[in-house]
Amino acid sequence: MKLDVPALVLDLPLKLSAEIAVATTVEDDDADSSIPAALRSWLVRLRLLEGVPFGNLVADTELLPPESIRWFYIDRRWTDALVMGALSVGTVNSDDRTQLAANYDAIRTELDQEERNARRKPGTPRFAGAVDAISGFVLRSQAVSGWPALHVRAMSADPVDVPDDRFFPDDDPNRMRLLRLERLAPAVLFCLFDGIPKVVHIEEPRQGVQFGFDPGDQEGSFSYQPRDVTNFQDTGARLDVPFRATPGATGVIDIEQVQKDLLARPDTHVNDVDNKLDSAEYALELLRFPYRQVFGDPKGTKINVVFRPTIAYADQVATFRLGGV
Repeated sequence: MKLDVPALVLDLPLKLSAEIAVATTVEDDDADSSIPAALRSWLVRLRLLEGVPFGNLVADTELLPPESIRWFYIDRRWTDALVMGALSVGTVNSDDRTQLAANYDAIRTELDQEERNARRKPGTPRFAGAVDAISGFVLRSQAVSGWPALHVRAMSADPVDVPDDRFFPDDDPNRMRLLRLERLAPAVLFCLFDGIPKVVHIEEPRQGVQFGFDPGDQEGSFSYQPRDVTNFQDTGARLDVPFRATPGATGVIDIEQVQKDLLARPDTHVNDVDNKLDSAEYALELLRFPYRQVFGDPKGTKINVVFRPTIAYADQVATFRLGGV
């Protein structure tokens, strides 16, 4: 199944440049720390919106309809207020609040640095420096439930010149760190980036072998491209997928008819030896590669393409006019 999300563009904040985290050695204990490590880790997770109700992230289901993706960036003032509110639970009197206010700048500096280490692999150098900006997306799609292990990669530059752009090490200068990647629901994926990326790849997992077909031109139909088994190249043709006509077998593929269709095509070379399609050749014909959805910087996109008003300005003025002004 292809990742079916609308052709959205990245929000205007994603035009900003992203700061690349540099791995350095940082002390991993409580020395010279304003707060204990356990509390610091909990506050970092809170800053990354862990435990925040979904209703506070998406106020209405209409904002995230099925098969859609929504891009955003986090207002740091909002998360600072969230942390301050959590810390204020322990304040009893005005002296406690005064002491908290005096130490909050140091606490915020530590949290800024610790955010980059939220998903750090154990035993690797810790990342130093504060996170300049946090952006992300919320994806609602059948692809999330169908492939729970979706790959998400964020880059500060489009890797168009890389021969094999499936693999990017964590220390790649164009690779941006993921601060959080979590399924909030079976079909909802939530992701946060360390910075504001220029290009984001969302790809089906590459573990295992997949077989399947492409959606056809009509609703409920499917098709596929036969391959030349001698060089594994597409023949350029496209065949419809037949289904069994047996009552009660709705949606069941007619495997025998697919075999006959492939044998009838000389450009597949499946019948060169013994005029039959063996299991290995059949697997090569129906092998499916992982799909990838790429989101990039929409340079040169006109504003009327991005924003399409549905309510006339005059109607809005009449609706929201106050006191006849």
